[in-house]
Amino acid sequence: MSVIEVARTLAGHTGAVNSVAFSPEGSLLATASEDTTARLWNVATGETVHTLAGHSEPVFAAAFSSQRAIVATVSADVTPRVWDVSSGRPIHELRGHTLPVFSIAFSPDGRMLATTSYDESVRLWNPTTGQAVHTLAGHTDIVYAARFAPNGRMLVTAGGDSSSRLWDTATGACLHVLAGHEGIVSTASFSPDGKTVATASFDGTVRLWDTATGACTRVLAGHSDTVWGATFSPDGVLLATASEDASVRLWLVATGAALRTLEGHTDSVFTTAFAPNGSALASASYDSTVRLWDPVSGKTVSTLTGHSNAVNSVVFSPDGKLLATASADGTARLWTR
Repeated sequence: MSVIEVARTLAGHTGAVNSVAFSPEGSLLATASEDTTARLWNVATGETVHTLAGHSEPVFAAAFSSQRAIVATVSADVTPRVWDVSSGRPIHELRGHTLPVFSIAFSPDGRMLATTSYDESVRLWNPTTGQAVHTLAGHTDIVYAARFAPNGRMLVTAGGDSSSRLWDTATGACLHVLAGHEGIVSTASFSPDGKTVATASFDGTVRLWDTATGACTRVLAGHSDTVWGATFSPDGVLLATASEDASVRLWLVATGAALRTLEGHTDSVFTTAFAPNGSALASASYDSTVRLWDPVSGKTVSTLTGHSNAVNSVVFSPDGKLLATASADGTARLWTR
């Protein structure tokens, strides 16, 4: 197996680190923590550039706009915030949600921001003005995730009510209710061409949906427990799924056929990420490790050890040369490939 080296250990948070995100050009990393702060780090030096302080409860996630100038955070304190990257100062507090806000996503052009909440709603915001554009109502339980289509014209949401929904981002109208799962939908994602949505569920299955019709085209069954993640390869040929059953599975999107089961983790696998060129797949686990896999052979390329608690998030840098990981041990790490 090849050796993946730790380039930097980013220490400073005093609580679990929930997520990591690279800036569009890869020079900065954002971390979100249970300690009620987010931080911006210099990737080259590992130094803290700014501590984004202002939330009063744990920060679940941080995301950069494609324009890089702003970063947004969501928290249990119900109020998402938008920050200036250069100064680290808050620009807007996005008021409207009434319960903790769980996830966040920018549209591909950076002109719209989506937030999902325990209050059963999704909100679309103009991040430049801080004004609400649409409130997307229809889910009847917590909304766990939202993702924009590659062209930004649709949004998919994943709900605790066992459904996903497709929305028109221009009008806020619900286009399709994706019903069929028999448990909470933990996440949802678009294929690179925007024609297919994958949804993962507590019922142990993943479903593929046609975004034009809302029809379920495939049911991917094989995991023996909750499926936490579903990630398309950059070319859209493969889907990687991450499960509570400690495995990762690779599926052929066109046919729904199970291609490989990637085994080696000893605890729940929470999320996966493909390298930008599709040559590697990373998986983050509650067993305190990250594994790097060859999607072609299904073999482990490297096991990244060093975290002392669950790894909550893993992402590749835009150029694919670095991985960033976030852990419940209170640190983030940068790894060189």
